Amino acid sequence: MIRDFLTPGGTSAAQRRVLLGAGTGQFVEFYDFAIYGFSAVSIAEAFFPGQDPATGLLSVFAAYGVAFVARPLGGLFFGALADRTGRRKVLYATLMCMGVATALIGLLPTHAAAGIMGPVLLVVCRLAQGFSAGGESVSAPSFVLEHAPYERRGTWIGVTVGATAAASVVALVVIMAMSGAVSDTAYAAWGWRVPFLLALPLSLIGLYIRRRTEESPVFQELRRENAIEAGPVRSSLRGNRTRLGQIFAVMALSGLGFYILVGYFVTYLQTVVGLSPMRSLAANAVALLSFAVLLPIGGRLSDTFGRKPMLVAGAAAVAVVGLPAFMLVTSGSFGSAVVGQLLLAAALCVYGGGSYTFFVELLPAATRVTGAAISYNAALAVFGGTAPFVGTWLVDVTGEAMAPGYYLVAVALAALAVAATTSETRAVVVPRQGSHPASPGSSGAARSSR
Repeated sequence: MIRDFLTPGGTSAAQRRVLLGAGTGQFVEFYDFAIYGFSAVSIAEAFFPGQDPATGLLSVFAAYGVAFVARPLGGLFFGALADRTGRRKVLYATLMCMGVATALIGLLPTHAAAGIMGPVLLVVCRLAQGFSAGGESVSAPSFVLEHAPYERRGTWIGVTVGATAAASVVALVVIMAMSGAVSDTAYAAWGWRVPFLLALPLSLIGLYIRRRTEESPVFQELRRENAIEAGPVRSSLRGNRTRLGQIFAVMALSGLGFYILVGYFVTYLQTVVGLSPMRSLAANAVALLSFAVLLPIGGRLSDTFGRKPMLVAGAAAVAVVGLPAFMLVTSGSFGSAVVGQLLLAAALCVYGGGSYTFFVELLPAATRVTGAAISYNAALAVFGGTAPFVGTWLVDVTGEAMAPGYYLVAVALAALAVAATTSETRAVVVPRQGSHPASPGSSGAARSSR
């Protein structure tokens, strides 16, 4: 049944390795980011002591956002490398860089042990995480897109990106297990480090799986035909500005919504709503697990109905449920917190069913990873990485627990306006030359990209 969901007639062993390899890397990347967000309170105590709780959390989330500042730079570096030398090599490098940087956070001296050097080294590690994530987050979907059957591209990318939410659930379980296994004093002293240290063995497992995949057939043909773009950054900025702007606007809502779920709600439930750490983690785990399950279904729906209908319907859904979701989350009960987050996760999966394929499908093959990296990482730097900081700041300065919900609705309405003007990309062929994708009405768009 799963094979039929992914590909009519089933999938080959090589195809399954591509999905597993790409999904594993996405899993490790977002495991690393998730444990930082989920450990915000512990990190504030270890690296930013002596501040009032709100200021300490703002410092932690500022360091969280630093990684997103580095993402566009990493995206440019690794994106251009992927377009010049191949997607597969870049996927090795980004995975190991992310795993090492995350494990190092688990070894850093605290402020009490090293003074200002503790927070400084934390920021350096976050920069390394962001730099590698900037390449991973676009190289993996591009790699999957270029391997995927024509009629299941949205489904395959939905599975790949869905692994990010599954990673967040695993991160939650690890943190819950550690906090339950040791005393509060021991967890504050060293227990919070264990989830970070686990990133290194996870990265090594992911590297082993990725080494068993083959290079993208699209890139192989570009190389055979001497169609590799020598200056992908310059070409992307010169020839795809309108498309890059559309990707930025579309992915702004995906980035903001996802990082509210994975990077902010656990802390929000503890500091604003007043739920216990364990109940906050558990409520968030339910929402993220639903995201991991629903996003591939959203991708499958986009394979049937198109990317644009999913973008329009999803943005409208987020705008409609954004405030009710926050109202439920702020009610103070565990059940309402779960339902509120589930509402938001479901709406984001409708939108994500279109957005996560749209942003790589829209661009020409020779500059796909570079172009996607520019816009996607810029959107995440502006809206995703700042989501926990802006949410905490809005509550602090307004005294209004619902303030982050109004912000989310405003971005959703802006994304809806842009989504309504985008072109449909479901019917285009993933091109093998450096030309722009064929239009939906062209004869070349009729069948498989393979």
